[in-house]
Amino acid sequence: MTDDGVLVHRCLAGDQAALRAFVERFQGPVFGLCYRMLRHRHDAEDTAQEVFLRAFRGLSRWKTGRPLEPWLMTIAANRCRTALRRRRNRPVAAPAAADAAALAGPSGADDLAEELERALGRLREEYRQCFILFHHAELSCARIGQVMGRPAGTIKTWLHRARRELADRLKRRGIVREDRHELQRLRT
Repeated sequence: MTDDGVLVHRCLAGDQAALRAFVERFQGPVFGLCYRMLRHRHDAEDTAQEVFLRAFRGLSRWKTGRPLEPWLMTIAANRCRTALRRRRNRPVAAPAAADAAALAGPSGADDLAEELERALGRLREEYRQCFILFHHAELSCARIGQVMGRPAGTIKTWLHRARRELADRLKRRGIVREDRHELQRLRT
């Protein structure tokens, strides 16, 4: 039995230490995915807790031969999509001062990571989710297709479009030069 299998077996047996180990092992990747998709710390924390609750309830349905992390990340992506749908139905508050400063321009935001996060936030939801699942959760296009309920070809198209839009936004903001090699690196 694999390490994942042993951990799941112990969790199913009610071993509290195994449950803690499960959370400790996966809390970073799960929270990271939730935060990148939801872009709000409190929502990400709540959703990550929901992910672990769902996972613990469904551990008996996990197939022992399959890797545990992609299964868990699929649950996380689905919970994030649900949270995003719920969020759309909430009233919109005025933008926070930090958001307003971000919209003003790259005055204090010369950091590429910060600019990339800002550009990611402006992508269509499907493109952003696809990009995050591929580059941060390191899921394959086929697996992302399963998570999002779309064919792998659609996922590849969305991923390509997300990369192109990100590169174009960063170029327009003056973060990257219009150097063909540098833009190509961002697009791949």
